[in-house]
Amino acid sequence: MIITQPKEFDVVLDYLRSVEAHRIFLIGCGQCATAAGTGGEPEVTAAAQRFAAAGFEIEGIAISEVTCHSGGTKLLLRKHKDELASVDAVVVFSCGAGVQTVADALSCPVFPALDSSFLGNVIRHGEFEERCQTCGDCVLALTAGICPVTQCPKGLLNGPCGGMWDGMCEVIPDRRCTHVRIIEKLEAQHRPCGEALSPKNFGVKIKPGHISMRRKYQEHHHASTSEGGERS
Repeated sequence: MIITQPKEFDVVLDYLRSVEAHRIFLIGCGQCATAAGTGGEPEVTAAAQRFAAAGFEIEGIAISEVTCHSGGTKLLLRKHKDELASVDAVVVFSCGAGVQTVADALSCPVFPALDSSFLGNVIRHGEFEERCQTCGDCVLALTAGICPVTQCPKGLLNGPCGGMWDGMCEVIPDRRCTHVRIIEKLEAQHRPCGEALSPKNFGVKIKPGHISMRRKYQEHHHASTSEGGERS
């Protein structure tokens, strides 16, 4: 899930004042931001009260099921078209992907209320840890399911480094060295662990990323249909 943190309230106020907004609409996210406690119904409702106290008129509040889902968010916005028709700006409590999804569907200014921090695992309620950098060249098959690039504070693909002492990380002293953990887990699984990993191919991480499963399906369907026609 995408871990988010609230922007300073005054920063968001500056966004709104920059376009002389007075009537605003607030949108939250029912997935990641809700789980992170930054953009669910309680947080958006509390923010609405703060905006009202600052002199803004709140035209409405909506919590999208998944704000970064284009179709679902457009449907939500259509349900609130009357309230949105009179707003000066919209404030979105979601990751940057959700903000852009809303901005794509509206002509008025759309501003983020949150900062996207990292792609994280939920350790326990209210505690999150970055485990993946979406590098596009995954090595987890070779590292016992532990990402060295993300979990090592130095981002080392191969280790341990010279600063490791007694199995502990020199950057975060109370944390086990990521590469020691990898070696120990590989040994426990009776797998080879002495070979260095090849340099990562960061060239496969192309921005902006885009994958069309629809196109792949259409190409596969077309190929299957063509083959069927030839056989007949």
